[in-house]
Amino acid sequence: MMSDWAVLQSIAEEVVAAAIASLPAEFKREAEGLPVTYDPRPDEALRHLDLDGTLGLFVGPSRLDPDGEAEVVPPQIILFLVNIWQFAEGKERIYRHEVRTTYLHELGHYFGLEEIDLEKNGL
Repeated sequence: MMSDWAVLQSIAEEVVAAAIASLPAEFKREAEGLPVTYDPRPDEALRHLDLDGTLGLFVGPSRLDPDGEAEVVPPQIILFLVNIWQFAEGKERIYRHEVRTTYLHELGHYFGLEEIDLEKNGL
């Protein structure tokens, strides 16, 4: 498979849709309403965060902080598809796995889980 953007995004959208479909109903409803953005890599606006190798990012208020406490962006998940493709070393099977894992990891942040909680749950 080539690292063609349209192919990477199409696969990622398919994987995310399948991940959402596999969630329990109470999580599925909320996940369906949470936007997912697909970017090649972190853009210039995020450079100050040193995210060069980052696979995904949750931004905005979590579900546990619905008022957002001065957040300026709505909650969303950003998947960095070129970074994930490079992490997968150009292997589609690994790419699909990492898109799913990264999506679920960032979704966990939306639900208010911290890194330690995500690790305990295999995310």
